[in-house]
Amino acid sequence: QVQLVESGGELVQAGGSLRLSCAASGRTFDTYTMGWFRQAPGKEREFVACITPNGGTTYYAGSVKGRFTVSRDNAQNTGYLQMNSLKPEDTAVYYCAAVATHLVVIWSYQYHYWGQGTQVTVSS
Repeated sequence: QVQLVESGGELVQAGGSLRLSCAASGRTFDTYTMGWFRQAPGKEREFVACITPNGGTTYYAGSVKGRFTVSRDNAQNTGYLQMNSLKPEDTAVYYCAAVATHLVVIWSYQYHYWGQGTQVTVSS
């Protein structure tokens, strides 16, 4: 069982940066692939990025590649999403998720554990 708590979302101007954190409970965090998803009003939840348990492999959605960086600190049971060059279209509730696998996972239905979400608003 893993519990996830996101933090770091706030209002930021376009071009700015934010770092989201995802604190995980449990002693087996380093056996889970961690993903980040987002959901804007009126839209479906979409994949943003993921990172495998040892941090060796990352994968990004095309819309964020080159601007966002996913990372993790297994000693601290925490994952991160560094977001740079933010755009108004990045405005959404951001969720972290976890699944017990060593593989890259991009589909939301494959993730077993979810956080409550944190709001990111980018003003133009």
